[in-house]
Amino acid sequence: MAIEGKDEQAREPRIRLGMVGGGAGAFIGAVHRMAARLDDQFDLVAGALSSTPEKAIASGRDLGLDPSRTYGSYKEMAIREARLKDGIEAVSIVTPNHVHYEAAKEFLKRGIHVICDKPLTSNLADAKKLKKLADESDALFILTHNYTGYPMVRQAREMIANGDLGKIRVVQVEYPQDWLTEAVEQTGAKQAVWRTDPAQSGAGGSTGDIGTHAYNLAAFITGLTLESLAADLDSFVEGRRLDDNAHVMLRYEGGAKGMLWCSQVAPGHENGLKIRVYGTKGGIEWVQADPNYLWFTPFGEPKRLITRNGAGAGAAAGRVSRIPSGHPEGYLEAFATIYTEAARAINAAKKGVAIDKAVIYPTVDDGVKGVAFVEACVASSKKNGAWVKV
Repeated sequence: MAIEGKDEQAREPRIRLGMVGGGAGAFIGAVHRMAARLDDQFDLVAGALSSTPEKAIASGRDLGLDPSRTYGSYKEMAIREARLKDGIEAVSIVTPNHVHYEAAKEFLKRGIHVICDKPLTSNLADAKKLKKLADESDALFILTHNYTGYPMVRQAREMIANGDLGKIRVVQVEYPQDWLTEAVEQTGAKQAVWRTDPAQSGAGGSTGDIGTHAYNLAAFITGLTLESLAADLDSFVEGRRLDDNAHVMLRYEGGAKGMLWCSQVAPGHENGLKIRVYGTKGGIEWVQADPNYLWFTPFGEPKRLITRNGAGAGAAAGRVSRIPSGHPEGYLEAFATIYTEAARAINAAKKGVAIDKAVIYPTVDDGVKGVAFVEACVASSKKNGAWVKV
């Protein structure tokens, strides 16, 4: 957050945090732990860090957790922590997709706030059930679409909301990677194995893993609602059971059109998330690999570069920026923004006051839309790219 906001937030007691998943060998668990600590808002005090009790205990020991608060299952953790006087107030769920629903359910029904990795669930039926549970619970539900935490993404959103681009006509978003160009899942690589397994990942491969990020980013920045899509999904690697490349045409309510490309078989791309938006009055472009800059071109005028905390940057970007312009902020800081927004919301809930309207984080509703997007892509592709309502 901006310096004055962060100092104000730091006066609150740290929120007691638990974690489900994220043990030894898990990439995203470590990212969540760093994000939770960056703005000094959370203390990790408990965990059910693996699907096997032995690995869970070993991972808890590696992280310095109290052995009595290192659990062999998320259900055991939810039951015991809810009974403790100093039990966890929030839980991070960083497991493969198929565990999200059952794990989140155990904590929501006990009033423990949930911070869940994306996509929301592995199928739409579970996503809808989880939304019902979240809506009925007193606990908050935060979905970690972390790219919405970048200051210049907030800048783009603010500019579009203010009408700087006029009426939106065209949205182009892409997220190419190359790490699944070969059948690495057949080598036993943990991250590849579960992401290419329909039983753990769900119906979408690249669409679920990174396509949901691209879809969410476009929705977050533009404020547009997707009406229908036409998708062409491929599994280019022989024997792969889920898509590793997708081309998706998008039709938004109000007449705007879009195109989304996600791929995990695009050599030369590491995490090539990029978005361009064009309206009647101008266009913008943002690239995740160079996230401190936003290009803005008013129609008929020279291209302008807006820098994080630089001239032309607005309040929405400034409140989630930690350091002066010229010093890069990146992926971990954006991820931390989601956690600190969550902390602001949780602290407001503890006090029984309304959450500040400036606080923004992806919700369970965004999660349902993301899973619906994946299932619509799969359905469309099975119909030879027919248009499907979302």
